Amino acid sequence: MAADCQRAKTTEQDEAGPEAAVRKGSDPWKVAFAVLLVVSLVCVVTWVLLGSRLLVVRDVAVTGLDRVSKEEVVAAVSVETGTPLIRVDLDQGRDRAEGIDLVESAEVSRGWPATLRVEVVERRPLLAIRMGEEYRLVDGDGVRIEDSATRPGTHPLVRVTGEIEENTAVRAAADIVEEAPDSLIAQIQLIDATDTDDITVELGDGSVVEWGDARDTASKSAVLRVLMREHPPEAGRVYDVGTPDLAIVR
Repeated sequence: MAADCQRAKTTEQDEAGPEAAVRKGSDPWKVAFAVLLVVSLVCVVTWVLLGSRLLVVRDVAVTGLDRVSKEEVVAAVSVETGTPLIRVDLDQGRDRAEGIDLVESAEVSRGWPATLRVEVVERRPLLAIRMGEEYRLVDGDGVRIEDSATRPGTHPLVRVTGEIEENTAVRAAADIVEEAPDSLIAQIQLIDATDTDDITVELGDGSVVEWGDARDTASKSAVLRVLMREHPPEAGRVYDVGTPDLAIVR
């Protein structure tokens, strides 16, 4: 009987052993200290990012400028010095920068520890439009870049009807200029895009290219290069590349 009782007691101790060991190994003070440490670190990080003077905007660095001034971009982004860098709304800053007429696109980012970076892509002139006695340089959206008293030799003249900005004919002419090789652009005097399905390109030597619409510029340019090599340009010569596979010379 005594032996049975001793065995039962031993069994109870064995069963209770692991749980007792766990309870003994779990120090509530250590757990509380770990929790307090984590909370403290979170509070410190939050304070550094949001409340301290360590990570605030001290400078706005703007790159990519030519015609637009840094002051204009900084004013448009409108982020006060001393604003916690983490609180700056980057998307809002980008939209404000892109609201400047001569800015095509912008990217705003954080430059830790204290710089707000604004990367600007300005609109660039692609075409010239006759405006009375002057010439207006515009980009592909018809946005005015600058005016010139004389015709710029580096930008083809374009003929369109209607308003200049957001004009599909200006966009079509710009597509040709953006995709055509420089060797061809240098020869273009006028792009008549009054009919965007039947664009005509006049070259400086007096020859004319019937371009069709603004699609397939690369293919049309390659075909035109071959035609011009086999049939040198001259006044009155017409190159029809509207359908590149069926191009003809007249």
